[in-house]
Amino acid sequence: MKNVKHILEEKGNMIFTVKPNLTVYEAIRVMGERNIGSVLVMEGDQLVGILTERDYARKVVLKGKFSADMFVYEIMTPHPGLTTVEPATSIEECMEIITAKKVRHLPVMENGKLIGLISIGDVVFMYINHQQDIIEDMTSYLYR
Repeated sequence: MKNVKHILEEKGNMIFTVKPNLTVYEAIRVMGERNIGSVLVMEGDQLVGILTERDYARKVVLKGKFSADMFVYEIMTPHPGLTTVEPATSIEECMEIITAKKVRHLPVMENGKLIGLISIGDVVFMYINHQQDIIEDMTSYLYR
């Protein structure tokens, strides 16, 4: 079965990060420029959290606050508490985590070090491709 390592091999492991003391406005600007829905929050080489569009919408916009007056550390989802996966985590496990925890992004850690970030879209795409491979293999086997 496919796992997180396969996703990273296919999509790459480019990670966009911000510092916790950056304004929320600047972090959202980075997300907009990169066309991404989240950024990981790093303090040096340590993962300290994640900031998502959902965090922004719920903790800034809906509360009538201003992103230029707030810092990332005020609204991010902190780590620990942030759900992470490892390269060996199966696609099925990722789907279970995403469903149970209601998250859209999973940082990938290996030996305590951040090596990538996968999204719900990445997981679903890999799952569908894997199912198609199984169907093709079975069809080929049946019609030999």
